Amino acid sequence: MKPIDRRDLLKSAALVAMGALGCNRSGGNVTPRMPVLFVGHGSPMNAIEDNAWSRGFREMAKLIPRPRTVLCVSAHWFVPGTFLTGNEHPQTIHDFGGFPDALFAMQYPAPGDVALANRVVKLLGENRASLRGDWGLDHGTWTVLHHLLPNADVPVVQLSLDRNLAPEQHLVLARNLAPLRDEGVLVLASGNATHNLRFAMHSFATGDTSTPDWAARFDRDVESAFTNHDGMGMAKLATTDDGRMSHPTLDHFLPMVYALGAANVNDKVNFPLSGFDGGSLSMRAALLG
Repeated sequence: MKPIDRRDLLKSAALVAMGALGCNRSGGNVTPRMPVLFVGHGSPMNAIEDNAWSRGFREMAKLIPRPRTVLCVSAHWFVPGTFLTGNEHPQTIHDFGGFPDALFAMQYPAPGDVALANRVVKLLGENRASLRGDWGLDHGTWTVLHHLLPNADVPVVQLSLDRNLAPEQHLVLARNLAPLRDEGVLVLASGNATHNLRFAMHSFATGDTSTPDWAARFDRDVESAFTNHDGMGMAKLATTDDGRMSHPTLDHFLPMVYALGAANVNDKVNFPLSGFDGGSLSMRAALLG
């Protein structure tokens, strides 16, 4: 038997240590497996106001490894079909009205990632998903990323929500996104756990910001579904009485389905932010992984 060369032994030990530290042989860092993040984005004003929610978004940034790129599923791209932004330089979309000029002046000039967009098309199926160049980053995306990644130096791709699909069908699509987490992609789902905007506006107008029972119950149901990794249970919440009251339309509900679909049962779940804005608008966030 050939004697063990001490230099070979030291080299092997060094390679093992590099692996334990998450380094590759060239000295660079291996991208860690990314978590999945659901954020209740709330009012666009959270982008420019210093309040509990904007401070909460900034604290969340400390809990997330720096991603290679971001795939965002935003409540505000709710259209007939499944699309990915195929822009190299996606525009900042100000898809709202009646807010201060300072908000309309805000830009989030993150680059796009056409390679990621094409990768997602393949994962979802080329017969179902395709690229579009007529959309960019809407406020469900940039008002959150403004706090999570303030330098806008990480590429971002948006995935639309097909309004013609049932929540269970969205769950099936979402499960196809799971491999992206091992490729340095942060799956960011942006909606709200409760989003009866007409009720919320009435509460703001009257000054009655007490939390109604239906909102409190539904928020607890959402918490339970996340905690138990119950994607199908989450999908079915939309059909309950509290679900219909909490979500007259499904746009802000479906991102939660995507968060659970892209996660797995081994992911640790925590809620870095919770509470209600205006009484009935849940600002719950869930971090999985």
